[in-house]
Amino acid sequence: MTAATHSTLFPQVPETADAVLDGLDPEQREVALALTGPVCVLAGAGTGKTRAITHRIAYGVRSGRLQPASVLAVTFTNRAAGEMRGRLRQLGAGGVQARTFHSAALRQLQFFWPKAVGGDLPRLLERKIQLVADAAARCRVRLDRNELRDVTGEIEWAKVTQTVPADYPAIVAKAHRDAPRDPAEISQIYAMYEQLKRDRSVIDFEDVLLLTVGILQDRHDIADQIRSQYQHFVVDEYQDVSPLQQRLLDLWLGDRDNLCVVGDASQTIYSFTGATPDHLLNFRTRHPGATVVKLVRDYRSTPQVVHLANGLLSQARGRAAEHRLELISQRDPGPDPVYTEYADEPTEAEGTARRIRDLIAAGVPAGEIAVLYRINAQSEVYEQALADAGVPYQLRGAERFFERQEVREAGIALRGAARAGGNDSLLDDAEDLPAQVRAVLSTKGWTSQPPAGSGAVRDRWESLAALVRLAEDFARARSGATLSDLVAELDERAAAQHAPTVQGVTLASLHSAKGLEWDAVFLVGLTEGMMPITYAKTDEQIEEERRLLYVGVTRARLHLTLSWALSRSPGGRAARRPSRFLKGLRPGSGSLGTIASGGSGSFERGAAAGRRKPRGPVRCRVCGATLTEAGAMKLMRCDDCPSDMDEALYERLRDWRAEQARELGQPAYCVFTDKTLMAIAERVPATGGELSSISGVGARKLDRFGADVLAICAGGDGGTNLHDS
Repeated sequence: MTAATHSTLFPQVPETADAVLDGLDPEQREVALALTGPVCVLAGAGTGKTRAITHRIAYGVRSGRLQPASVLAVTFTNRAAGEMRGRLRQLGAGGVQARTFHSAALRQLQFFWPKAVGGDLPRLLERKIQLVADAAARCRVRLDRNELRDVTGEIEWAKVTQTVPADYPAIVAKAHRDAPRDPAEISQIYAMYEQLKRDRSVIDFEDVLLLTVGILQDRHDIADQIRSQYQHFVVDEYQDVSPLQQRLLDLWLGDRDNLCVVGDASQTIYSFTGATPDHLLNFRTRHPGATVVKLVRDYRSTPQVVHLANGLLSQARGRAAEHRLELISQRDPGPDPVYTEYADEPTEAEGTARRIRDLIAAGVPAGEIAVLYRINAQSEVYEQALADAGVPYQLRGAERFFERQEVREAGIALRGAARAGGNDSLLDDAEDLPAQVRAVLSTKGWTSQPPAGSGAVRDRWESLAALVRLAEDFARARSGATLSDLVAELDERAAAQHAPTVQGVTLASLHSAKGLEWDAVFLVGLTEGMMPITYAKTDEQIEEERRLLYVGVTRARLHLTLSWALSRSPGGRAARRPSRFLKGLRPGSGSLGTIASGGSGSFERGAAAGRRKPRGPVRCRVCGATLTEAGAMKLMRCDDCPSDMDEALYERLRDWRAEQARELGQPAYCVFTDKTLMAIAERVPATGGELSSISGVGARKLDRFGADVLAICAGGDGGTNLHDS
């Protein structure tokens, strides 16, 4: 028996109630038949939980045991709610309400407000950040854009955990929570924010839940009216419920127990927003007679991926770990996970891009491949590597690196300082280019040590730190480089990495990947300090980091690669260590008796992964200096060494590239980057071997574009390709 996780686009509606049960595995069928009383479904990743609960609702409706209007199904995102509604329609149960907690509460609040309070419901704030800014100004606290975002997040956390302003400092201390500002300051801003909302007659999204809770607590007649309409409740992703959402759910239920919850404590990764798995873990205590069903048949991932996921959780500790589910793959065997160790981060990104290019060449669609990392600041090196490899990509849950507000502001500041030159007093004590950059960026929030905690301030610092490191690498590569030279380099990088929204490889943080899946997943940057992240200090925080990696692993259907770099930059000291979470899992790191069966995967060094010989220093072909910057290594010369480029040839190559890009419907860089065209125009290759020796011209591009390029280099128009010859 198998259960598909993907339905066809237009499946036929089952003719009978019993037909709704067709195709369900025994455990899913048990869920579908449990229509009364409390039901707890413990569903592992890829086990078809949405399938199970939608078929449960549909079977109840089609069999006449549930009235469609009496069922309320709630989840956490509009996407998930929409998917649930779509599946219910396909099963012939279209009258069921499937909403997010906020959507369901807002609908009730709008309907009952005139009766409970009188008048119109106050206007709902779409974004609260401006009001938080006004509150901070009233409190004479100055917040930059990122601090403002973090303080706004703290106010949201306080409200969903039902913490009032006066109690905030004590609750934060008790929870060992890293506040982005002095808790007393946040408490003051929080109180002023609430006052301004009252003064301006507006409410925020958290108020929607709070006010609905207040009305249901105070007006028993309204509570009874809601309870008379909804007799059956289903809650998806129950491990992510906040205390406030649980309070609302309790009020919806009253003294009844027709509640079905679905969740997996091992996928709790949003505790910083107030989510807690305690309600899921305590469900059987609160409902002693509950029906409990475990879904452990994994239809998403191969046995090799599932084996790794199980091994990862076998090392977990804490209460959530005690309730972990041992998944059993239902798929045919696939390739073993690949563990790859690289010398440095750029090499890791290049190796990842090469592997992705190989997968695409082998028939894996780019949209079915993802690169997942811990923090958004890690994306820049992968954006560059994929662009250099001619692989289209899209960012999920983050702005492109050069489009981030802090990066744009830093660019403006650096450009202004370069223009002012010696007239800028900020640069008086800066002895070299990196010192100048550090001085300028210190006005934008960069410090020599990273800020404590997580959130937007840390993300901003990581982006600025990436620019500082880039300046350091640039200065090493170009002796005597000026601030103006660096600004020009940044402009060129920004232009080269610009790409329209295309169907491409997904770049995403692990948090934003929750609920998604791909044929191939690359988990990158798996070093101590990044996974787990440096600021994860307590046992609970460390275990949440482990669960975050587990979520990443279980996104993969078939191909899974895990990698790390021993140093940040080429030539750096190899001081980094692979993540502790991989101990006993990756080859050569010990063994775990709990995962004695199944393959352990293959281990590779970065050079082997790219099928290249270990490379020594790359030297300038003009002056012999060691090259460290990627663009210079592509050209095989220092940027300030004289170029022998054929300008006319370069322009012909650019015109040809533009035409190819139009025909392919892809950005120009997917054909060849500017640097690659410059290298071709400088070296004027006459044979395929000479052309393939240029960085950026791999086997696939040689096969696809080689004849055209060689014809142009020979003075032709590039009207043929190798497939025609």
